[in-house]
Amino acid sequence: MNDELRVSIVTKSEELPDMTCASFFHSTDFFRIIEKTPGQLPYMVVVRRGDNVVAHMLATLRRRGSLVPPYLFSQGRVYGEGEYSEGEDKDELFKLMLKAITRKLRRRMCLYIEFSDLGHKMFGYRVFRNNGYFPVQWMEIHNSLHSLSPQERINEKTLQRIEHAHEAGVSSHEVETEEEMNGFYHLLSRFFSLKVRRYLPPKKTFELLHTTGNGRLFVTKHKNKVIGGSCCVYSGNNVYLWYMASKRKSHPTLHPSAVTIWKAITHAYEHDKWHIYFMDVGLPFKKNRYRDFILSFGGKEVGTYRWFRFSIPWMNKLVGWFYRE
Repeated sequence: MNDELRVSIVTKSEELPDMTCASFFHSTDFFRIIEKTPGQLPYMVVVRRGDNVVAHMLATLRRRGSLVPPYLFSQGRVYGEGEYSEGEDKDELFKLMLKAITRKLRRRMCLYIEFSDLGHKMFGYRVFRNNGYFPVQWMEIHNSLHSLSPQERINEKTLQRIEHAHEAGVSSHEVETEEEMNGFYHLLSRFFSLKVRRYLPPKKTFELLHTTGNGRLFVTKHKNKVIGGSCCVYSGNNVYLWYMASKRKSHPTLHPSAVTIWKAITHAYEHDKWHIYFMDVGLPFKKNRYRDFILSFGGKEVGTYRWFRFSIPWMNKLVGWFYRE
């Protein structure tokens, strides 16, 4: 038996090997969605022992640009640490995959690479460091959907706001029509247009998530106008709230953010999911209104790292120094 490990990077769906995919973010389904989305390229890192795939990890190369503020660059993005066959040495396999994808994206003139949503805070710490990455402390919020119902976990004041909004005619449901899809994406586009760090995929990504059943898109409406929306990814027994936006400033008394998030949580609970993860709560500042708002739904804070690597050495050193521990 050949025990030698071989690493390759697949960029076309027809060349993907047979793999067991438990995580949507490293699945062949997500690969094909990225492949069909303008401005994005998928890179599936595959490790084989003989003819067997023992690990794989999906990275996305995104082309980003805007006129206000003006910028144009490409970004590498990985959610999680990949998938591994049972009994394998995850640290060793991750080291091989990280080295391969870092080299590949650097050759594609990728400005920076970002890893997030790792299984635990210290995963791959030494491997990341050895490959020139630096950590940034991050905050996540996880809501359990078992043992207690969402109604038993939510803050009473937040629940009252939601009930008040429902009485005022606010409702939230899955996207059903092309008009609602357009309203959903228009809302997210306006919300993220001036946020340089946050990346909003093209509309095609959301359409494919919706039609393939890998994601749930929700719209919150009042008098037939979209005032809130969210995109949730369903992966195994868990749900990931990926994107959310609302017109909370123009409709403060209708609490569109609360209604939108509540719909995502209750929908996950009704479909027997175990947890819902809020994927971007942000930096762990002592005061964070958005974090406090999300916590009012009964979740718990989880401190973690996001790992970054800039391809320009002086920039990597400077930003790494700024975020030093």
